[in-house]
Amino acid sequence: MQKKCYLCPRECGADRKNGETGVCGQTGQLKAARAALHFWEEPCISGTKGSGAVFFSGCALHCVYCQNRSIAEGNVGKQIRMERLSDIFTELMEQGAHNINLVTPGHFVPQIKEALILAKKKGMNLPIIYNTGGYEKTETLETLNGLIDVYLPDFKYMDTRLAARYSHAPDYPKIAKAAIAEMVRQTGPCIFSKEGLILRGTIVRHLLLPGCLSDSKEIIRYLYETFGDTIYLSIMNQFTPVEIPKAYSELARKTTEEEYEELVDYAISIGVENGYIQEGETAKESFIPQFDNKGI
Repeated sequence: MQKKCYLCPRECGADRKNGETGVCGQTGQLKAARAALHFWEEPCISGTKGSGAVFFSGCALHCVYCQNRSIAEGNVGKQIRMERLSDIFTELMEQGAHNINLVTPGHFVPQIKEALILAKKKGMNLPIIYNTGGYEKTETLETLNGLIDVYLPDFKYMDTRLAARYSHAPDYPKIAKAAIAEMVRQTGPCIFSKEGLILRGTIVRHLLLPGCLSDSKEIIRYLYETFGDTIYLSIMNQFTPVEIPKAYSELARKTTEEEYEELVDYAISIGVENGYIQEGETAKESFIPQFDNKGI
């Protein structure tokens, strides 16, 4: 990590190497809050044995509706060395994980790269998943080419006004488009094992927000018209209104079944076939992991 950090699109220039915190809320010291088998991802990721999810502390987006606020703000977690992270990857493999799932890793890319290379030298051979909010610099992603097997980005907003209001990032649509294009360039079409587990490719997630159905349709249309069947879409209904600030009262409700069904029907109507939808009651706080330093 260089003295001035420009890893993410915020380009805050913080001297994280020498202890200054960036917009992500983190110094250059690795910090993670959970490393355990995770069963709440898409079926091709969680499988039957679970995804080996490592939740990193901090985030550059700071969405006002964040469901993992404690970890995103960096208030929880444990500082570790790169060598320990490498061991964590190996330990998750020994526990039977189908893959290594790097959750919100963008601000620790240099250290994660080293840990992955070391773990691979020690025999860790699981697919590596890069699980991100989609606000990533292509230059940073390029440094991961050859190390990441599966990209799992969000595409949160097409409307710059929504991006500015809810994530303080009016450039989000432009950034996410470029980032996803780079991810697809690296991975190519999705490849699955005979058991249905993803081995390579890009799955783009979109979480339907209350009152944002029209923007969601624009996102689905853009992704399908741009990438077609090269990617898989994951259309999510699990928005959980946890600690929504009063200034954003329009988000203080769950999305309705009617809103979600209309979005899914729209995706089908324009030709989307490769994807995942959610059924049943998913907007529950019980689906939010405990960030208690398990496995760290």
